[in-house]
Formats: sequence, C-alpha cells, structure tokens
Amino acid sequence: MDKNHALNAFAALSQTTRLDVFRLLIQAGEKGMLAGDISDALQVRQNTMSAHLATLARAGLIRPTREGRAIRYASDMEGLRGLLAFLMEDCCGGRPELCQPIIKELACPC
Repeated sequence: MDKNHALNAFAALSQTTRLDVFRLLIQAGEKGMLAGDISDALQVRQNTMSAHLATLARAGLIRPTREGRAIRYASDMEGLRGLLAFLMEDCCGGRPELCQPIIKELACPC
C-alpha cells in the first residue's frame, strides 16, 4: 500500500459512523451484513449509510457483494492487512525482530 492509499483509508475511518461500520463488519466476519441490517444496527438512515459504505469501499476497507436487490458488505481483510503493513513498514528502527510479537498477533485469524 502506498501513502495515498493509506491516507484514503485513514480519511474513511476518521468519521464516527464509518469507523463504527468498519468495526461492525469486522465483528460480523466473512459473512458480512446486508446494507439494511448495518443501517438498522447503527440506527443510521439508509441513504446516509449508503454514502458511508461507498466511501469505505473506495478506500479498500470493505467489499460489496450483490445478492439480488440487496448488497452485502464485508470487511476487506486484505485492505486492512495492507494498511497495517504500511504502518509497520519501518517499524522498530530497522530491527524487525522487535516487531515479531505484534506481527504474529495481527496474523491471527481469530
């Protein structure tokens, strides 16, 4: 991930509702959630939620899948891994062994 992609991801997550959506979708796991269910869970109007979901998708943090007339959203773990890798790229002052405990924890498929 380059700096511009990282900045887009951080900008997407810098808004309260979008951060809540992203955390909710991480909790939902691979199955994700339907857009309407996300709106209901966070008590946000569907048209407003649609704009937030589009921003997160453009940032590469979530991915949409059409299911008939509905859209299901799930967290994009590759996008998250890319963002975390960007943050840790120059970690530990050139001593990557210091970062190993963190990297192992992040790799956990919990």
